Amino acid sequence: MSTPESAIALLKLKLADNVRRLGPEHPQTLKSRSDLGLAYLDAGRVEQAVPLLERVLADRRRTLGADHPDTLNSRQNLALTYRATGRVEQAVPLFEQMLADSKRTRGDDHPTTTAYRHNLAAAYQAAGRVEQAIPLYEKVLADSKRVRGDAHPETLFSRDSLAAAYRAVGRAEEAIPLLEKVLADSEQALGDDHHDTLVSRNNLAAAYQAVGRVEQAIPLYERALADSERVLGADHPNTLTGRNALARAYHAAGQREQAIPLRERALADSERALGADHPDTLTGRNNLARAHLDAGRAEQAVPLYERVVADRQRTLGADHPDTLLSRNALALAYQAAGQVERALPLFEQLVADNERVQGDSHPNTLKSRHNLATAYTETGRVEQAIPVLEQVLADNERTRGDSHPNTLNSRHNLATAYMEARRVEQAIPLLERILADRQRTLGADHPDTLISRNDLALGYQASGRLEQAVPLLEQILADNERIQGDDHPNTLTYRHNLATAYLTVERAEQAIPLFERLLADNERVQRVDPPDTLVSRSNLAYAYWMAGRAEEAVALYEQVLPDLEQALGSDHPVTRKAQENLRDAQAAGRRKSSWWRRLID
Repeated sequence: MSTPESAIALLKLKLADNVRRLGPEHPQTLKSRSDLGLAYLDAGRVEQAVPLLERVLADRRRTLGADHPDTLNSRQNLALTYRATGRVEQAVPLFEQMLADSKRTRGDDHPTTTAYRHNLAAAYQAAGRVEQAIPLYEKVLADSKRVRGDAHPETLFSRDSLAAAYRAVGRAEEAIPLLEKVLADSEQALGDDHHDTLVSRNNLAAAYQAVGRVEQAIPLYERALADSERVLGADHPNTLTGRNALARAYHAAGQREQAIPLRERALADSERALGADHPDTLTGRNNLARAHLDAGRAEQAVPLYERVVADRQRTLGADHPDTLLSRNALALAYQAAGQVERALPLFEQLVADNERVQGDSHPNTLKSRHNLATAYTETGRVEQAIPVLEQVLADNERTRGDSHPNTLNSRHNLATAYMEARRVEQAIPLLERILADRQRTLGADHPDTLISRNDLALGYQASGRLEQAVPLLEQILADNERIQGDDHPNTLTYRHNLATAYLTVERAEQAIPLFERLLADNERVQRVDPPDTLVSRSNLAYAYWMAGRAEEAVALYEQVLPDLEQALGSDHPVTRKAQENLRDAQAAGRRKSSWWRRLID
């Protein structure tokens, strides 16, 4: 039985014989040299193949001429070899010359010209020059439809290639009708179980997911996975890829619990087929940990992330980017599991390591600083968070610009930290800047803009600038009722904020109907008695008292206080404040009763 190595040995003998009998530049000798180069290529011996193919091309140009068919074949062989071995920039000029020569000698519509056009497009795409590839793919598809017909295999291939190029540059909406056509034609011409049909089904699902049509993607992914398991087997690489693709789609659709068994199966398959330390296995374990974390199962994510970190440190080294990402994921898992004190030293070390390994302004460095600041804030160490957030904001402004979404978020995080640290006067200019930026980039009615207006109003209120806070809160409530509806959670929050502001400026009579409305809304929308509803009842009682309606205040406090004690505990600040207010309201009621009796007497 012939092997690549035995074929090479025979071709070497044949080449030596032709050189001896016919000379080094005879056409037969050149063909033998070309055959030997291609045999080396088939055997994976690229470094020996390329010099031979380069020499054949040079010899044929010199002895046969640039337009001889054998010269054109040599140019194509060398160009395809360059492309297949990753030397795309060397392949591109050869493909460009081949297309130009074929158009000149054969004509624009010749099948060979069309093939060369497709090869050049593929080379451009492989070189990352997809925008140059697209018009060539479009021309190939149009020519193939006209010359070969709409359902010809070459037309299907051209349509698929164009769709892939569209997807590569983010034009998935244009890719979808092409992929739908490719799948329908492939099912009809090749059958449901043909390899190309399975690939087409998966590609269409990926395009649907890319444009947010994940509910259309999932049934295709499910069908593609079932078919791949049946036709190719459970351990085929395409099946493993399909399993991961379906898990990602479930995750994107919020079906986190359905993603987990697929991730578990993918990890088990990878461990069995590739080994525990294979990069794909480590990625699979990381994906399973992420699935658990996203499903709110942080306790199950933590040991998986710990294993991934240990494995990547051992196989890749402590400073490898993948290891740093895994350490960050582990710290986030600790944080999500309520183990913030375990997360903090990891975040602190990550900041130092990312600065040293990836640089001060690398996105991962900025992200690790942000995570450290968040952990500081969660543990009440807001004064330690602030300098970190100040640096993140400065870095984002320098590297991404003033209006980048990450910069806006960094500015918001710093303003929030200033507010928590009661450094209100430092927060307000940032809040004003955030509001102006969001109004300009998102529009006045965008939910994020309304949130920024609310944050600024609360900043004004905290700094005692109530004459600026109250009208802003009034406008926010009116706008949110119009945009998001009366029962939206943000509307309830804004109604509460305005009512509280009215109390602050001693306009209790205006606060009372808002608190009454808020209490009714909370009870209707939530249909339970959560802390928010209890706080609303307590606030309404306080408003009654502030308005001089002590009897109503006492009755409501007496009603809500046992619920507060049960839900929050007797020592909770809200409960203690309600107890204090009840005593004051009862005392005020007794004073009013005594005064009334004296008046009657």
